[in-house]
Amino acid sequence: MSEEMLLDPGDLPDGLVVADADARVVVVTPEAERCLGLRAADLLGRDVRDALALQDTSGRRWWACTDPWSGLATRRGHRERLLVLPGGREVLVTARYVRPGRGEPVSRVVLALRGTDARRRAEADHAALIATVAHELRSPLTSVKGFTSTLLRRWERFTDEQKQLMLRTVEHDADRVTRLITELLDISRIDVGRLEVRTLPVDLGAVLRAHAERAVASGLDPDRVRVDAPPAEALPEVWADRDRLDQVLANLVENAVRHGDGLVRLSLGTGAVASEALDAVPSRDAEALVVCVEDAGPGISEAHIPLVFTKFWRGESRGGTGLGLYVVRGLVEAHGGRIVVRRSDLGGARFVFTLPAGDPTADLHPDV
Repeated sequence: MSEEMLLDPGDLPDGLVVADADARVVVVTPEAERCLGLRAADLLGRDVRDALALQDTSGRRWWACTDPWSGLATRRGHRERLLVLPGGREVLVTARYVRPGRGEPVSRVVLALRGTDARRRAEADHAALIATVAHELRSPLTSVKGFTSTLLRRWERFTDEQKQLMLRTVEHDADRVTRLITELLDISRIDVGRLEVRTLPVDLGAVLRAHAERAVASGLDPDRVRVDAPPAEALPEVWADRDRLDQVLANLVENAVRHGDGLVRLSLGTGAVASEALDAVPSRDAEALVVCVEDAGPGISEAHIPLVFTKFWRGESRGGTGLGLYVVRGLVEAHGGRIVVRRSDLGGARFVFTLPAGDPTADLHPDV
């Protein structure tokens, strides 16, 4: 094997501690020092059972339970477990018992070590997700249950107008639950890289105008919304998943309406035409379609901008799940685009995202 192919222990992603047939520590990698909070010089040559007095979370001595050197000769190691060092430091340990032959005594014990930070973050994310879902589901389901029970028991006592009001409320809350479930499913697909989009040619100008009309129909003053979009024939063709694009724009427009008390502006252009957006869009997107959604609200502080598209970020507001913008970024990136947020000249936030221009299937069917 060439010298260039030899692996430097410092390049290993996990820490390694190796003990020989006499349980003496013979190898300690730099990453193991970091995980353990101990120096290699203080470990090498010592009995690993004394140098690393590991315990499980119940307080039992791990080496006494496993006993690699005197235990069953058929064992090959242990799966990853959370263990504790004296002083309370936690570490994830995977053990491998190396034997020269089947049933022969252990010649080496290899411990792979990892810190618990990543697992703690994952556990915290899962706990936050469960708490968020429980909180967000409780309110609409309570409303749905209350109104439907009331209507079933006292239908004759209400006027048609009252019945319609209650049924509209039930419909609104059912849509809210459906949207939350959709977000959760999308998050799971984004996290594992399995979010798919089904693209077709889309008239982006018409899509923006439809969302502006929808905002007005939901109660927004018509004077508060403006759409700046050139005619479709003046723009290059763009392919997108219409349902997913609607999901992106609905979230961005809803945020703009909720956080702003003035004008909400939706604009569309190419990277070359929409020069005011170029400071927020990478130069390699110059041929892409650029969509801006901006408002006249208080905006987002510079300190919070890096957090906007992360899970559970709510800014100064306590409402919502904090999942919508995380899903928005995933949907835009699934289209091959990018999304950023900047301060708008209206005073509030400006969300800018790109969609690649042209037919994405063109390379699959080249002219012969």
